[in-house]
Amino acid sequence: MLKHLISVVDDDESTRKSTTLLIESLGLQAAGFKSADSLLKSSQLQETSCLIIDVRMPGMNGLQLQSHLAAAGYKIPIIFITAYDDKESRRRAMQAGAVAFLAKPFTADLLLQTVHSALPVQSGARRKLISLVDDDESIRRTTTLLIQSFGFQAAAFESAESLLKSSQLQETSCLIVDVQMPGMNGLQLQRQLAASGYNIPIIFITAYDNKESRQQAMQAGAVAFLSKPFNDELLLETIRATLRDRESSAKTA
Repeated sequence: MLKHLISVVDDDESTRKSTTLLIESLGLQAAGFKSADSLLKSSQLQETSCLIIDVRMPGMNGLQLQSHLAAAGYKIPIIFITAYDDKESRRRAMQAGAVAFLAKPFTADLLLQTVHSALPVQSGARRKLISLVDDDESIRRTTTLLIQSFGFQAAAFESAESLLKSSQLQETSCLIVDVQMPGMNGLQLQRQLAASGYNIPIIFITAYDNKESRQQAMQAGAVAFLSKPFNDELLLETIRATLRDRESSAKTA
């Protein structure tokens, strides 16, 4: 069986070299291209299982390349990398179907995990659904984009009640829940889900970190309790560790 080919498009030679070497260390094939045009002219485009594309490049930029590939009928998972992480570029990339949007400099582990998670998308496997419950619209919007940029599906809910009424609750692999919300708060939602027989791992997020709430949450089975503002990579690693633990538990059950 042939190895997956990961193609890297970046005008920075040092980034191309280091990224291709990193991809090869995962046991995958890697090809580097200095421009969108050089990729489009290459026979390796047909063999590519996943694309890692810089956003800003001379000539055709990363977002334009994404649009060109879509118009040409290519359905290759795309991971964007950029030293200029702006919300508009991130929004456009994710809405057009990118599986991740990573800001430089990123860790080797983050890139390798993102590539690994992107590959099943091409073979038709469904990505894990991460559901977020937070009454703050800006937090919902930015965290949803962040979750999607990690390569997951994301669903956002403004209240515990709206989550409980949604069919997406059944599909949720991990919950990110704000502690303090109007109506049913995060801790009450945790108890409601447990009483209803749901065994969905919960990551709590809060701007008001107090020992009592943390203790209640963790004693009731929460997997993490993060204070806002939290680091993007911390959230990613917490989600991934949670899903790994859940899969391991399912295999040994």
